[in-house]
Amino acid sequence: MTTTLTERNGGAPAELRPLAAGNGRARTRRRRPVTDDIPRWQLLLPLGLYLLFTLVPFYWMLLFALRPAGSTSLVPWPVTTEHFEKVWNERSFGIFFQNSVLVGLASMLMTLVVSLAGGYALARFRFRLKTPFMLALLCSQFIPGALMLVPLFEIFKNLQMINSLGSVIIAEAVFQLPLSMILLSGFVKNVPPSLEEAAWVDGCGRFRAFCAVVLPLLRPGIIAVGSFAFVHSWNHFLFALMFLSSQEKQTIPVGLNTLLGADSVDLGALAAGGVIAAVPVVIIFGFIQKWLVTGFSAGAVKG
Repeated sequence: MTTTLTERNGGAPAELRPLAAGNGRARTRRRRPVTDDIPRWQLLLPLGLYLLFTLVPFYWMLLFALRPAGSTSLVPWPVTTEHFEKVWNERSFGIFFQNSVLVGLASMLMTLVVSLAGGYALARFRFRLKTPFMLALLCSQFIPGALMLVPLFEIFKNLQMINSLGSVIIAEAVFQLPLSMILLSGFVKNVPPSLEEAAWVDGCGRFRAFCAVVLPLLRPGIIAVGSFAFVHSWNHFLFALMFLSSQEKQTIPVGLNTLLGADSVDLGALAAGGVIAAVPVVIIFGFIQKWLVTGFSAGAVKG
């Protein structure tokens, strides 16, 4: 009788089977994510230290910008705006701000228009030497802009564009085109070609189908590439320093450099200029953060 029950129960005594099943359920319950076994403080401590390391320089800059000159307080009280008024009016930061906005927006628009056309061509068309061309685009990112200053200066000099914002706009757009084109080609590849073919059947040409069907689906990529192009142009120092000579044509990075004296530095004015330069970038990233993360991750899915 014992042998029969054992055979019916698959080779194990009947009274042991519920225990075995219970052990199986117990083993199933123990399968938890790895992060559940890590104490919460071990996750929050390094994140808090990193946040502190990141925010302390910003607080230090705000402290010097908002507290009165000569004060040594670690709290900006009483708050003063004298440093902002000084750099905005006396140091021409109002003009620098306008020039930076113009350069950033113009180079962003130029980069988006050309990279959209080039990215669409790379994603939809097959042509000879396509792979070497993509490799050349990638390799161009390893060339520092300082190596191109002399030939660019000669080109803009022959075109009579020295001391013109147009030279900085063109240079910024050209140096951002390779990466922007590669990113947008990845977005275009994620759009099914059947959507364009359906528009062609309805009578749309290629350009109209692109504007009506493909372009709305590229919104995350356009926002990501556009924001990257604007911030890069806003912060770039080298081209504006080399191609612009008059003060009324300079941008904010060059204006910050003028606040550094040979013998002394006005820390309050320098900190106020830094706040003026940083606030627009912080606002832009605050509004487009979701689109930016989604854009770069989606554009890197397919190459």
